[in-house]
Amino acid sequence: MSEHPLPPGHSGTTLPAVAPTHARLGLVAIFGSTFFELVGYFMLMPLLLLRLKGDGVSNALAGLLAATGWVGVFAITSFASAITQRLGRRPTLWLAALVPVLSTTGFLFTNWLPAWFVFEFVAGAASGLRWVLAEAVVAEFASPRQRGRMVGLFETMVGTTFVIGPALLAAVGAQSALALWLVLASMTIGLVWSLLIPPLPRAHDAHSARVGLHGVWHALRAHPLIMTVGFVGGFFESGLTSILPLYGLALGLGATAAALLVSASGLGSALMMLPAGLLADRLSAHPRWGNEGRARLAIMHACALVTLAATALIPFVAGTPWLAAAVAFLWGGAGGSLYTLAMIDIGSREQGITLVNSTAVLVLSYTLGGVLAPALGAAMLDWAPVVGFPALLLAVAGPGWWLLRRANRAV
Repeated sequence: MSEHPLPPGHSGTTLPAVAPTHARLGLVAIFGSTFFELVGYFMLMPLLLLRLKGDGVSNALAGLLAATGWVGVFAITSFASAITQRLGRRPTLWLAALVPVLSTTGFLFTNWLPAWFVFEFVAGAASGLRWVLAEAVVAEFASPRQRGRMVGLFETMVGTTFVIGPALLAAVGAQSALALWLVLASMTIGLVWSLLIPPLPRAHDAHSARVGLHGVWHALRAHPLIMTVGFVGGFFESGLTSILPLYGLALGLGATAAALLVSASGLGSALMMLPAGLLADRLSAHPRWGNEGRARLAIMHACALVTLAATALIPFVAGTPWLAAAVAFLWGGAGGSLYTLAMIDIGSREQGITLVNSTAVLVLSYTLGGVLAPALGAAMLDWAPVVGFPALLLAVAGPGWWLLRRANRAV
């Protein structure tokens, strides 16, 4: 990576191509292993919470256990590149698949709550490592003309695990003795799929790339706009989704209708990420745009405008509550598309350890947006639902749109 970075979204040097057969096998293995590991993980989280509540544990302690997994994600993300540099990409992916199997086995053999906190932290850290490295490898293995398709498809697949995992748990029953064994089986299948990952080309920057906190800081300084996009995407796709039921209740909706706002946001995310990637591929090949970076930047600008326009509709939602579902759909779709396009942009410019660094920063910024949105949004719904809540959302959507507009005009 150059010490003097290219403008955000610009595609500069041509990256070495991976052999097509090798790349296809790698993509299939990454898709399969990630799918089964995440299905197991998103079964495990509600399963543990429900079992703790069944044992009479307080909401605060149960919530602390759930938060421990995210603490693990935060703790490992900044060091993903350092671990990858030390072990290599394929062994690191194996490690990220093995650790959840071991931690889930621990849940089977003890009900001691302190041990559960340790297991949950370790499982979260492994999932964070998988998140960063799988995203980076998919972006690198995808051919330049199909990178948008592959990244969009991968993000859509990841989104389905949020639904499939809890649905499987509901079908089996949280109190069933088979539930935890099913989690272990899913994660074990993910480990087996991970063993199918072919040897990856040696990272050209395996010894020269900055890693750890230094590498993350360097990536943040090199591409601040793309990381801003990640924050806005996480805020509107992940973060707001978690408080949409509260927003619905504040509008006077019933409990069921308020809960369905989450489904509207998830549907928008699932339906829009792949089309956003396909559009990026199509426009990148169109002579009108000149280069693929400019095309991606234009699409990101359009997505930011959608978040801003949807947020501007909030004053009208109070009088027509049915409009809330449409707004939630747009927030989820535009937010998920922003993250997808940012990942495509990073993958078009970088590879190896440098790509892992930039992906880690994108994941951190997305997660930060996802954490701040419910914390600040819920407070605003309590303190100033009419003025404060829309003002908070405009304070995030407005600058994001303006920065992308300015960058779009500059290229």
